[in-house]
Amino acid sequence: MGAPPERSAAAVPGDAAADAARQALVRDIVAEGGLTDPAWRAAFEEVPRHLFVPYYYVPGVHGHERLWGEDPDPGRRERWLRGAYANEPLATRIKDGELLSSSSQPSLMALMLDALDVRDGDTVLEIGTGPGYNAALLSHRLGSAAVTSVDLDPEITESARRHLASAGHRPAVVTGDGARGCPQRAPYDRIIVTCTLPSVPAAWPEQCRAGARVLAPFATGLISLRVRATERGPYAEGRFLHTPAYFVPLRGALPQREPLPHLDGLPRRATGHDLFRFLLTLTAGSLDPGDALALWEREGRPQRERYGITVAPGRQWAWLDDPGGPHTWPLGG
Repeated sequence: MGAPPERSAAAVPGDAAADAARQALVRDIVAEGGLTDPAWRAAFEEVPRHLFVPYYYVPGVHGHERLWGEDPDPGRRERWLRGAYANEPLATRIKDGELLSSSSQPSLMALMLDALDVRDGDTVLEIGTGPGYNAALLSHRLGSAAVTSVDLDPEITESARRHLASAGHRPAVVTGDGARGCPQRAPYDRIIVTCTLPSVPAAWPEQCRAGARVLAPFATGLISLRVRATERGPYAEGRFLHTPAYFVPLRGALPQREPLPHLDGLPRRATGHDLFRFLLTLTAGSLDPGDALALWEREGRPQRERYGITVAPGRQWAWLDDPGGPHTWPLGG
């Protein structure tokens, strides 16, 4: 599905309506316990999301329906604006029925930005530019010069640059394979990823300063890795956050993870359980589903934060409770 022309990204049914919708979104996120950091709250209050989603797609009767900020129908323009400030993910680029890019759910973005634990003066690499909204929030917090965002698709990066400029931000937006990072602007204090991974690219820890944090979707969760230097090279390790998270896959040089196996014959209480499917996704290709079920039930149906990932020079693995314990599974890398 081709992208419509983007003329005036700022065309909305009135700035007051957009401001009111944005403040309502912030109140909703705060009511859920998010945006406790005043600096991030200010970013969400002041960065206009509608500038980054001049059009998006919603499910319709006959496939996807496009909502557009310059639709000649005022009712549809109002619907577009309302959706732009809903606490929901928005599909911003679809091709041949496949979702290629989206604007993540704002409350999840707020959670991830808070977990990134940035400090004044930090430099951040974002993998997966999308429409540019997350890069704008980072730029508001840290300044545009501190932010680098990488995406594989030149149409996505071109649109993101326009959106960012219209909002007054000019971070470095680079067209390239996110799995390779962006060495020309390294080193980084933080890396934040907005697409799910098959493994952790070695280039990311290599482009980090010691003590840096990498926050990325993995399986159906969010892994937070701390980077440290060793004699053999950078080493990253950390645990998953409690929250579930679902993102489009990272596109580029990394091979995709094996699909989940057929689960016929396993109990419905397990196959429909989010935490069991998280374990299956995390260990795809390494753990037989029947063995996974036995482990999951024996260990008391572990929450995500009991799992972690270690990235060492030349190898990486997922683990339950202890990176050197009995329950570990190799990851590609």
